[in-house]
Amino acid sequence: MDKLSPARRSQNMRAIRSTGTKPEIIVRRLAHAMGYRFRLHRKDLAGKPDIVFPSRRAVVFVHGCFWHQHQDPACKDARPPKSNIDYWRPKLTRNQTRDTEQEAALLAQGWRVLVIWECQIKDTEKIKQTLKAFLA
Repeated sequence: MDKLSPARRSQNMRAIRSTGTKPEIIVRRLAHAMGYRFRLHRKDLAGKPDIVFPSRRAVVFVHGCFWHQHQDPACKDARPPKSNIDYWRPKLTRNQTRDTEQEAALLAQGWRVLVIWECQIKDTEKIKQTLKAFLA
């Protein structure tokens, strides 16, 4: 059973943004500090990638573990909800399907795609190494 009232749950869910999230901002700051320049949320690309490096034909998606259902067993943020399963299961499955389709579309257009998960943000040194290897 949900611990919040339906009105409070609705208010919480409305407050969740799709752009400018804390994990996204952390990755952007790291990339900028490393000297990389980029564009944000290009609408002409499939999925409006969070960070786009046009000169390198590379895009980075910063996925929330819950919303995109991170498949790593060590990730505790990706646990499926226990209440209102009839609503959440199809919604989260649609998100995963959409992510796969968008990545395939970008790859078909010649873009390289990197997905950084919310739970990986804690290790900034590893993110720096990943970005450096991906963008080199």
